[in-house]
Amino acid sequence: GMDWIRPGEKETRLNKKQINTAIDNSLKNLQIDHVDIYQLHWPDRPLNVFSGLEYEHTDTDEIVPILETMEVMASLIKAGKIKYYGLSNETPWGTSQYIKLAEKHNIPKPITIQNAYSLLNRSYEVGLSEISIREKIGLLAYSPLGGGHLTGKYLNGKKPAGTREVLWGNRFDRYRTPNTEAAVKAYCEVAKKYNIDPAQMAIKFCIIQKFVTSTIIGATSMEQLKKNIDSIDLLLTNDVIKDINNVQLIYSNPCP
Repeated sequence: GMDWIRPGEKETRLNKKQINTAIDNSLKNLQIDHVDIYQLHWPDRPLNVFSGLEYEHTDTDEIVPILETMEVMASLIKAGKIKYYGLSNETPWGTSQYIKLAEKHNIPKPITIQNAYSLLNRSYEVGLSEISIREKIGLLAYSPLGGGHLTGKYLNGKKPAGTREVLWGNRFDRYRTPNTEAAVKAYCEVAKKYNIDPAQMAIKFCIIQKFVTSTIIGATSMEQLKKNIDSIDLLLTNDVIKDINNVQLIYSNPCP
């Protein structure tokens, strides 16, 4: 459970009570009167995110209806507590439900999806990318460096002190897959071939996608932050993109 998030609640749910409590506490803690985009961090149903590509369905799940969640979002928008809302770690099916219910009940639909997207995980391109473009629900791409792996700093078993590979423990298992090392080496070779920084190449690849609204970067030093920000000025030629796509064909989504 996650009772440390909201004391008294054994688990986090996307119901009216918990959402209202969460937004009121956030506004109070942040000392602001509204949030521009309020992200629903995780669907209220079991998913295969971080655990592979297989979907295991069960009809016994007690989930909060998506419509209930949407009605709470609509009430928060009406009250002026949020301007818009978005989804996170969502699937094509889940996103399509939000779109369908928004049209049917004349309530606001989400405007963003915050999902993982990187050279190590391009699964968003299958299904969700078209939804993003056609329905104008842009991707907020997180983990564009695959937890730092696409910098190349973890190659050959290296575990620099203070990095997430060391600090995260088993939460980093999503990047400890059989093909991660080989894929990262291949992408680093592409960057070396064109004399560009592998981290900047990885971030810029996310930025240039038509379905991406914003790329979420992280850093543990000013040097990393500057490098990540400067990636926006990098030009990825057609040849670079071609070589990147060739690596993807060989090592398709090693960290879904």
